[in-house]
Amino acid sequence: MIRVALVDDQELVRAGFRMVLEAQPDMSVTGEAADGLGAIDLAGQGSADVIVMDVRMPRLDGVEAARRICAAGDAPRVLMLTTFDLDEYAFAALKAGASGFLLKDVPPQELLFAIRSVHCGDRVVAPSTTRRLLERFVPLLDEVPQVPPPDLAELTEREREVLIQVAAGLSNAEIAERLFVSEATVKTHVGRILAKLGLRDRVQAVVLAYESGLVRARRS
Repeated sequence: MIRVALVDDQELVRAGFRMVLEAQPDMSVTGEAADGLGAIDLAGQGSADVIVMDVRMPRLDGVEAARRICAAGDAPRVLMLTTFDLDEYAFAALKAGASGFLLKDVPPQELLFAIRSVHCGDRVVAPSTTRRLLERFVPLLDEVPQVPPPDLAELTEREREVLIQVAAGLSNAEIAERLFVSEATVKTHVGRILAKLGLRDRVQAVVLAYESGLVRARRS
């Protein structure tokens, strides 16, 4: 059973999500909150596996709440909701450690798929989606000094090559085909990259690749 906590300042939104989730045989809503502080309290209770949380809320927004929750170590995974697909708050949430983000008016089946994926340890933000998000933030990225952080020096040449492909929006299977290696080998490389750079997931790896200048965003 996947235990889900709902965090949104609109009670009707929470009620709608609750109705969808509780109709599933493998999900249960174990808590609700109306702001980020409430989300942190729910996470501390250990009663949720996944927290579905809005970005904009009173008292404490979803981004800061996600940052605090994800920094707590063995914490529930956070799935952020945003009104706009290319919202700067969603970008910040990914950097904070959230497992992904969805549009607030996402179809029920997509929300359910996302929750199940996050619960299994996957990420609901596809690499190509992350790339599109970052490319819309060229001005923001240009404010960051394009100097590779020291951690990148720890990567082997092959690992750097894999990281570039990940940032380009390729899946493990596509990277394997391009580099003429097995998919299992690519998965091993990705795992080592995350470990060496101290990253939680490949979404943060993509962010780092752009911010460090290893990959440059395309201009429209």
